[in-house]
Amino acid sequence: METKAQAKFIRIAPRKARIVMDLIRGKNVNEALGILRFTPKKGSRIIEKVLRSAIANAENNNDQSRDTLVISRAFVDEGPTLKRFRPRAQGRASRIRKRTSHITVMLREREEG
Repeated sequence: METKAQAKFIRIAPRKARIVMDLIRGKNVNEALGILRFTPKKGSRIIEKVLRSAIANAENNNDQSRDTLVISRAFVDEGPTLKRFRPRAQGRASRIRKRTSHITVMLREREEG
């Protein structure tokens, strides 16, 4: 059985969040938490929060043990982009795109064998 946690409309570019997500995909949850704790990126703090939520969902809703959980799927999708303008020289303006992300972490119990 898979357990899922999602964070939507997070103000970080998906490209930056995917760098951190690639570090933990397929790992044991305890190992992944250790990696996220010592990764010096903004996305690691956000992804750690989503991972902790998925662990809590697994323990409380599905009665799964934390020690047997593995990250089965973890991905970052692109959310809506906020469009802003910045003044430039000679009366022009340039567009600034503030990107958002939808972060999803899915856990399952490790198969013994």
